[in-house]
Amino acid sequence: MNGSDFIVIVEQSLHELLVWVGFGTLVGLAAKAVMPGHDPGGAVATMLMGIGGSVIGCGTLLFFWDGSRVTPISPMGFLAATAGAFVLLFFNRLFSGAFGVEAEGDGSVYRGRRRRRRRRLIQDY
Repeated sequence: MNGSDFIVIVEQSLHELLVWVGFGTLVGLAAKAVMPGHDPGGAVATMLMGIGGSVIGCGTLLFFWDGSRVTPISPMGFLAATAGAFVLLFFNRLFSGAFGVEAEGDGSVYRGRRRRRRRRLIQDY
């Protein structure tokens, strides 16, 4: 292996990394667009969720669909990756408590997040 082979391998690896980052960002944005509501996390969380969803979705599709070749950069791969990222986003919301907290003090069910205003007591002298 000479120096030019090493450079080619590094260039191909960087190309693959950039493809996964770009594709993961698009998949993460698509999953967030499908699931309504406020989503925790910023751009990096969206990208990582998209990359993880790509691995989970495409891996699951390859496991159940024998004899096929699914790449993340294909229509079927995009749908599978979006579904995987959607599942990750769903479990993220479920475990973070964004869907609601049951029986909070008075026995009522609290759904969603509400802003509560602080009220000032104004006393007349």
